[in-house]
Amino acid sequence: MPSAAPPENMSIQDALTRAYAHWNAGQAEQAEMLAQRVLAAWPGQPDALHLLGLMAHAYGNLDLAIVHLKQACLAPRAPAVYSSNLAEMYRQKGLLPEGEEAAQRAVAMDPTLVSGWNNLGILLQEAGKLEQSRACLEKVVALNPAWPEAHNNLGNTWRRLGQMDRAEACYRHALALNPSYAEAHSNLAFLLSTQGSYDEAAQHAQQAIDLNPRLVDAYLNLADLEISRQRHDAALRALDMLSAFAPEHPAALTARAKALRQIAHIEEALAIARHAVALAPRSAEAHYALALVLQDLGMTDEAHRAYEQAAQLPGTVAEAALVGRATLLTEAGRRDEALLAFEQALARFPGSAQALAARAELRTFDVGDPDIEALESCVAQGDRRSLVDRVAAHFALGKAYLDIKDPERAFGHLAAGNRQKRASFDYDSGQTERWMERIATVFTRERYGRLAGLGMPSTMPVFVVGMPRSGTTLIEQILSSHPQVTGAGELSALRLAIDDVGGFPDGILALDGQTDAQARLRQCGQAYLARVAPLAGGRAHVVDKMPGNFLYAGAIPLILPGARIIHVRRDPVDTCLSCYTKLFAGQQPFAYDQTELADFYRQYERLMAHWRELLPSDVFIETHYEAVVDDLEGEARRLIGWLGLPWDDACLDFHRNRRVVRTASVNQVRQPIYATSKGRWHAYARYLGPLLAALGVEAS
Repeated sequence: MPSAAPPENMSIQDALTRAYAHWNAGQAEQAEMLAQRVLAAWPGQPDALHLLGLMAHAYGNLDLAIVHLKQACLAPRAPAVYSSNLAEMYRQKGLLPEGEEAAQRAVAMDPTLVSGWNNLGILLQEAGKLEQSRACLEKVVALNPAWPEAHNNLGNTWRRLGQMDRAEACYRHALALNPSYAEAHSNLAFLLSTQGSYDEAAQHAQQAIDLNPRLVDAYLNLADLEISRQRHDAALRALDMLSAFAPEHPAALTARAKALRQIAHIEEALAIARHAVALAPRSAEAHYALALVLQDLGMTDEAHRAYEQAAQLPGTVAEAALVGRATLLTEAGRRDEALLAFEQALARFPGSAQALAARAELRTFDVGDPDIEALESCVAQGDRRSLVDRVAAHFALGKAYLDIKDPERAFGHLAAGNRQKRASFDYDSGQTERWMERIATVFTRERYGRLAGLGMPSTMPVFVVGMPRSGTTLIEQILSSHPQVTGAGELSALRLAIDDVGGFPDGILALDGQTDAQARLRQCGQAYLARVAPLAGGRAHVVDKMPGNFLYAGAIPLILPGARIIHVRRDPVDTCLSCYTKLFAGQQPFAYDQTELADFYRQYERLMAHWRELLPSDVFIETHYEAVVDDLEGEARRLIGWLGLPWDDACLDFHRNRRVVRTASVNQVRQPIYATSKGRWHAYARYLGPLLAALGVEAS
C-alpha cells in the first residue's frame, strides 16, 4: 500500500468517509476534491474511483462515469455493488453485452445482492432474453417483496413476454406499495394503452408526469397512446413538453419522427429519424423508426438495411422490424423473398400475430391450415394480447375463413375486429359530412371561373382519386406501366402544399384580390411540384394515387392548371365491403362501422357529383372498375389517349410492373385482371344489413 496520505493528516479511510458524506449532503465540490486527493496519494483506489463515477453519472457524463467505475472494478477487493453500478451505466449507454457481463460478475460475487439481480434482470430484458430476465426479477421480488421497483421491473418483463394480465398485476402491486411511484404509473399507462384503455392510460401517464416532470418515458407513453387514438396534435404537444428539457434525447427524437410520419410530414420525420440514429447508433428503436420513414418514401434498399439493423440490435422492436422487412419485400413484388422473411420472423417469434396477419395477405388459405389455428390462439388469449395483435388476428381470420368458404366465421371475426378497432379512436360522421358540404359551398362555379388559370401550370401530375378499395391502385398500375408515366403511389404532397397556404377549403379561396389569389395559388402549386417533380424520373407524367384527394378535386385545376384527374368508381356495396374486410395501415376512420362506412360513401358521392358538374372534360374523366374488368384494353386505351400519350401494350401487362406498391391492393395488382370481385357482395348480403340499409340497397 502506498505510504502517502491525504492532506490534513487524514487517513485514506477518513478522507473517503468524508468525501461520501459531502456527496450525500449535496456538496459535490468538496467530495470531488477529497476523492481526487485520495487518488493522488493512492492511484487506482477503488472507493474514490467509484465515487467519482457516481458523480460523473449524476452530472450527465456517462462516458467518464464508465471509465471510473470500470477502473474501480479492477481492484481485487472491489465490492460487488461496484460491478452492479457499472452494469447499470453500461445499460444506459446501450452497451448491453458489457452490462450483462458486469451484472453477472456482481451476483457471482454476492448472490444476495438485490441491486445486482435487479440490474441483471433489466439488462436481460432489454436484450430480449426475457425468460432469463423473468427468473432474475422474480429472485429480486423474493429477496425484497416490499420493494416497489422490483414489482415494476418484473411487470416490464411480463409485458414483453406478452403476459399482459401478469404485467398489470405487477404494476398495480408496485403502486399499492408506493402510490407516488411515477415509473409504475408510466408503465401502467403504456400497458393500458396497448389494451385500448386510453382514458385510464392517459390518467396514469399524466400522473407520472405530475409526480416526476422529468420522467422521459411518461411523455413518450403519453405521446404513444395519443397516436394510437389518432390525436396527433396531442402527441406532438406531449413531445414538445419533453423536448423542453431533453431536446436531444434519442428516444424523444424517435417518437417525434413516428408522430410526424403519422401526419405525413415525411421529409421532417426523415431528418429527425436520421438524427436519432446518429445520436444512438445502437438503438434498435431509432433504426426501426428510420426504416418506417424510408419505407414511406419508397427508399426500399435503405429501409431494408434499417430493418435489418433494428432486428439485430438488442431491444424490443425486433419482431416489428422483421415483420416490417417482410412487408417491404411484399410491396416490392418480391413474393418468395417476402414469404421467406415471414418464416424467419415466425421462427424467432413463434405465434407472432403481426407476422401471421401480414403473411395472410400473401396466401390463399385451405381447410386445416395451421396458421388459422395459430391466429385463433391469438384471439383466444384475449387481454393477454395487445389490442393491436387482437385486431390484426381478427381481420386475418376473416380473410382466412372467406378463403375456405366459411362466411359465418369470417364475418364473426370481421365484426369483432372492426368493433375493437372502432372503439380505439374518436370519429364524428356528422362533422365529416358538414366539412364536405362546406367544400361544395365554397367551390361555386362563379368563384371557380374567377380563379381558373392563376396557379402554377403543369401537365405532369395525374391524380387518381376515389373511395379506398375502388380500383384506384389498379388504374395507377395500368397507367404506370406506360414508359412515359411514373406511379408515385399515395402521396400527401397535395394536402401538405395546401396546408402551407392556410388549409382547405377556405385557405385557398379566401383571397383578397386577383394578385393575392395568383400568388397564393402559385405558391401552393410550386410547393406541390417541389415534392413530386423529383419522382418523375424524366417521364412526362407522375401519377399521384391518393384516393382521398377526391376532396381537393375542385382545387387541383386552380393550383395546377394542366393537371389531370381520373375518378375511379366501383359498385357502392362492393367498395364498402372491401373496406370493411380490410385493416388499413393508414387512417380510414370511417371504415370500421357499416353504418358510418355507408354514410361516408354517400357523402363522397354527393361531393363527386358536385365536381362532375364543375370540372371540364379535359381536366376530369371517370372510369368504372367494372368496365376495366370487362374491357381492360378498351378502358386502358381510352385513359392513355385522354392523357395525350401513344398507346403501349405494356399497359395490358400491368401485373408484371415491379414498382413498389404501398396500398392494401398490393397483392391484387400483381395478378392479371380477374372478375371475381364484381358483385362480390351478393354472396354476403346477410352479413351486411346495416350497410345495405344505410345505402338504401335491397338484398338480392
